[in-house]
Amino acid sequence: MRRGWFFALLAAMVLGSQGALAQGSAVVLPAAAEPRPERIVTADFARLPDFSDAKLSPDGRRVLFQLRQAGKVQIGYRPVEGGKTSGFAMPDGLDLNWIRWAGDQQILLGVQTLTVIYGMELPRTSLLLHNVETGATQWVMRNFKGKEAEQGLIGDDVLYIAPDGSYLLLALSKDVFSTPTVFRVSLPDGTMTEMVKARANIWDWYADEAGVVRAGTGWQHGKLRFLYRSGADSDFELIGKIDPKKEETWFSLAQIVTGSDQGFVLTDEKTGRTALHRFDYRTREIGELVHGHDRYDIDGYSLTDDGKALRAVTFTDDRDRVQWFDPAEKRIQALIDRAVPHLQAWVTSRSRDQRTLLVYGTAPNDPGVYYVLNRDTRQMAILAVEVEGLPPEKLSVTQAVTYKARDGTEIPAFLTLPKGRAAKGLPLIIHPHGGPYGVRDKLSYDPQVQFFANRGYAVLQPNYRGSGGYGTAFGDAGIGQIGRAMQDDLDDGMDWLAGQGIVDPARVCIVGASYGGYAAMWGVIRNPERYRCAASYAGVADWETMLKYDRRYLTKRASDRWRARVTGDGDLALNSVSPTRQAANVQRPILLAHGAQDSNVPISQSKKFVAALPRTAKSLVTLHVYGDEGHSFANPKNFEDWLNRLDGFLAQHNPAD
Repeated sequence: MRRGWFFALLAAMVLGSQGALAQGSAVVLPAAAEPRPERIVTADFARLPDFSDAKLSPDGRRVLFQLRQAGKVQIGYRPVEGGKTSGFAMPDGLDLNWIRWAGDQQILLGVQTLTVIYGMELPRTSLLLHNVETGATQWVMRNFKGKEAEQGLIGDDVLYIAPDGSYLLLALSKDVFSTPTVFRVSLPDGTMTEMVKARANIWDWYADEAGVVRAGTGWQHGKLRFLYRSGADSDFELIGKIDPKKEETWFSLAQIVTGSDQGFVLTDEKTGRTALHRFDYRTREIGELVHGHDRYDIDGYSLTDDGKALRAVTFTDDRDRVQWFDPAEKRIQALIDRAVPHLQAWVTSRSRDQRTLLVYGTAPNDPGVYYVLNRDTRQMAILAVEVEGLPPEKLSVTQAVTYKARDGTEIPAFLTLPKGRAAKGLPLIIHPHGGPYGVRDKLSYDPQVQFFANRGYAVLQPNYRGSGGYGTAFGDAGIGQIGRAMQDDLDDGMDWLAGQGIVDPARVCIVGASYGGYAAMWGVIRNPERYRCAASYAGVADWETMLKYDRRYLTKRASDRWRARVTGDGDLALNSVSPTRQAANVQRPILLAHGAQDSNVPISQSKKFVAALPRTAKSLVTLHVYGDEGHSFANPKNFEDWLNRLDGFLAQHNPAD
């Protein structure tokens, strides 16, 4: 069996978390031939998680989670020790943003609907409260009603929840055009008390771990205003108007320590990789290095309960990792790693007494599983799997690899080889990630990658230059290189695999979404001799019009910075690397799909590309529109349809067998 119902965790197990995976250009090939797995139906790959987003109640007695029944989101909860699952369906017309506990017996839900203001469809968010003892569900903020509550209310920005669930702090905006006021909201009666008045140009408020609002930020005249106070009895002061060139290096992940002006901050300013430093909020001075990695960016961190010492940092090498500094937490992680060595597993939720822990484990060939760990008995019992019907033994293993691009740059990547086929002369799918900047692939479950592998394809996911997590220099190497060196990195990955005989260079297609969709279209236009076909979901097709579209949602300063990153100080001629402007050069089949509700990359990008095709190329390109989808698939039926279309398209233009 792939998972037992429990694992005895022995105290003699080796301590310490697993080290970074070895990287290099050597590919691990199957030791011996194995039978080909059965063809998994696309509906199984397209399924959304049956069980997800699990959280322990503070007393450790119950677990809260999302589940799906008849395609609809349900909120469920049950005793940790087993028993009846209770819950309720999301009300019609409401989308769920998040769920969390508010004390031991109350569940808080952030929900969203759409409202029309001045002819624009905008989100309206609010809070629901559910009592697990009585089963009653009610709106929070019941004394905030009437016209104001219908005008695009932004009412789910919770800054703090009291440990006993008696109240919360809420940054509330009466509409999307108004700056928020911070209220103390009593639970469950919804009584609201104003704590911090709305201030001009201050859009975000921050509270410390004691529930004191300590800082506020907002943009004015192209600069980030920073308000700060030392405690509840102090007045807010304008500490500074921050240079936007430095804003990204520290403020987005700043954490305020209770009762102190000293804190911690993530910045790349001193090491060239995002690292944790001490920080003085009053002077805005970055202090000594607390922790950094010599190769990768630090993604996040957590502090001890008093806020004065570092408990853990998170980062991604080839996979997500937690590095613990607390000795007790190190021992727990070591026990987990030994109990489920085939998974990447870590604690995601815990009871307030730290005796009951919720552990989540996953792998590239495992959609995910939840366990409950009892520290007293040292046993870990399975709670639920995320997706039924996709056992790991039927899926393919993904490995981390590196290769050199033509200019010598080391490119990290992930390679998935199909099961039951010799690693020689395989058909290949190049599968670039979206973004492009600051985003990356990692060793994690990807249903589309597993779908390709199940159909008999090798899959390469390059973290081309410009991808995130590898330090500032690697990220900046992508500036002005869209369609150029970033595209070279994809082609060079194909050549590297072909050079080892693993893939057949005459049997390659490129498939992606968002920026990956752009790279797919551009790949077959720029190098038709390399690729037999391409498929794009929500891909950018015209960079000039895309940048103009982005300007509608960005400040002028942010828009200028984004344009400079794409063009590289204006050096990149956008039309020369835009599929729409080069549509006359289409020679290979292209499958396009786009969500009609996409606000990230508007559907006009795909439509204008199709319209620009010469008559001789129109038969090579197919566009399918999903009327109810946005930038990614929310409806599993639509995702299944897309996979079926890909299945037929690849079988026709680049068959695996």
